[in-house]
Amino acid sequence: MRLLVTGGAGFIGSYFARSLLHGSYAGHTETRVTVLDKLTYAGSRDRLPATHPRLEFVQGDICDTEALARVLPGHDAVVHFAAESHVDRSVGSAAEFVRTNVRGTQALLDACLEYGVGRVVHVSTDEVYGSIAEGSWTEESPLLPNSPYAASKAGSDLIARAYHRTHGLNVSITRCSNNYGQHQHPEKLIPLFVTNLLEGEPVPLYGDGRNVREWLHVDDHCRAVALVLDGGRPGEVYNIAGGSELTNLEMTERLLSLCDADWSRVRRVADRKGHDLRYSLDGTKLRDELGYTPRITLEDGLAGVVDWYRDNPGRWKSIKHAGGPPARAPKEGGIR
Repeated sequence: MRLLVTGGAGFIGSYFARSLLHGSYAGHTETRVTVLDKLTYAGSRDRLPATHPRLEFVQGDICDTEALARVLPGHDAVVHFAAESHVDRSVGSAAEFVRTNVRGTQALLDACLEYGVGRVVHVSTDEVYGSIAEGSWTEESPLLPNSPYAASKAGSDLIARAYHRTHGLNVSITRCSNNYGQHQHPEKLIPLFVTNLLEGEPVPLYGDGRNVREWLHVDDHCRAVALVLDGGRPGEVYNIAGGSELTNLEMTERLLSLCDADWSRVRRVADRKGHDLRYSLDGTKLRDELGYTPRITLEDGLAGVVDWYRDNPGRWKSIKHAGGPPARAPKEGGIR
């Protein structure tokens, strides 16, 4: 199989690509992987094994139809991670989110039709559902996004669904809960808090800290995407639930403990506009159809993340201090 991974130099896309190349998924020990990535601030070739014989890297934009025409022919499937994903950046300026997440998805799916790509997995987020006070969203829940980022991802989901219904494209959609793990960009909540604590800096906590998020280790997320790639039904949506719900206060307390810090290091900051109170996914469909359950506990996953950032300052310090989103504006999740 030849597989194209868009956004494959980002946090989650690169983990998926590395796992494929390392033989982590049954049936993919010979899969050849092409990574297409624009290499914005959130992407890095350092996340990929540059000399691997089954890896080809192409720098390019999914909105660039000429680039897609050069890359896509000959590929059997696409896993589409590429997206703008930082909520606070979307609040400040939504144009690039609409361009990349909606227009880019449409351009990619058009190219898949033109060049005969037989299978597409479109990777999305729980944020398209909005906020839920109690219970959990199923795949039939309405899309009620509240941020420009979430709205752009909901738009891309609907484009993907329409290409299945209109053109018969074999596309499945995944929606994951908040991801965390090694190599994540320091703009996100967990690595931002961990790296600030390791550097002796305060951590910024939004509002009253009572917003609830469900956390999923990147390894579990990517394993679910591989299952959907091989066994997901055309036109279907699959929620990838983490199963570990914490308020941001509770997450902060855990990270303080793991970094041997206390609450004196916490600084309250003004809440984000339109900040969703709670996310929660029902993962029954993915479990029943494809046998998926998360394997990495939050306790083990967070400990591993803190150890990685503590042991690898050279992998994140230059990225964190190169500019970009301010440290006062953490994002809990996203799919980049």
